[in-house]
Amino acid sequence: MMKRFWLAAPVLALIAGLGLWAAQTPSAPGQTLLPGMAALADTTTAPATTDAAPATAAITIPDMVLGNAAAKVTLMEYASFTCPHCAHFHEEVFKSVKRDYIDTGKVRFVFREVYFDRYGLWASMMARCGGETRYFGIAAMLFEGQREWAGSDDPNTVIGNLRRIGKTAGMDDAALDTCLQDAATAQALLTNYETHAAEDKVEGTPTLFIDGVKYSNMAYEDLKALLDTALAK
Repeated sequence: MMKRFWLAAPVLALIAGLGLWAAQTPSAPGQTLLPGMAALADTTTAPATTDAAPATAAITIPDMVLGNAAAKVTLMEYASFTCPHCAHFHEEVFKSVKRDYIDTGKVRFVFREVYFDRYGLWASMMARCGGETRYFGIAAMLFEGQREWAGSDDPNTVIGNLRRIGKTAGMDDAALDTCLQDAATAQALLTNYETHAAEDKVEGTPTLFIDGVKYSNMAYEDLKALLDTALAK
C-alpha cells in the first residue's frame, strides 16, 4: 500500500508562523494525512509574526544520493519519514536492495523527501544537519524508530526526540539549533519537494522510479526482478 497526498501551492504560511521549537500546545499527530500542503501551516501553536517569508532563491536543496555515481541503473524513491508504509519498505525491502545492488555498485540510489506534516519536515531538516556522510544513517534511525519519535501529539516531545537522534548521530546542540531553526531552508525544502513531486506526478509514498519509469510500493522480489531487467539491457 501507499500513503497518498495532494499537492498544493507553496506554503509560505508555514514559514511565516513556523515557530519550530517554540510550540507550547499539542497539535495534530505526525501520522495525520493532511488535505494539501497548505494545511501544514499551524497558527494555533506557533507565535504570530509579521516578518516576510525568507528568500530561498540562493538555497539549493541537493538530492541525497547513495552508491556508485557511474552505476548503470538509477533507483529513486520518494518517501516521508512519517509514512508507515515507507518505514516498512526500508525495513523489509530497502535493506536488501542496498546489500545486493547499491553496495555492490550496480545501482545508484536517489532519495527524495515528501512532507505530509510538520514532523516529517523537522525530521528531514535534522537528518540533513549531519551532512551527506551521516544522512542515510540518520534516515535509517528515523524509519526504524518512527513510532517512538513521531508518536506524540506534543510537538515539543517530538522535537526532543529528534534532537536525541541527532545527538546519537554525533551532532551537538549548537549544530542542531542552527539547522532546526533555519526557516529559509525549511521553505526551500518544501518548494523543492512540491516542484519535484509535481514534475514526476507523485501521488503517494513510497513511490519508486527505475531509470525514470514510475512504480508503486512493492516487495523485494518484485523490485529485484525489475532491477535485474534494467541491468540486463
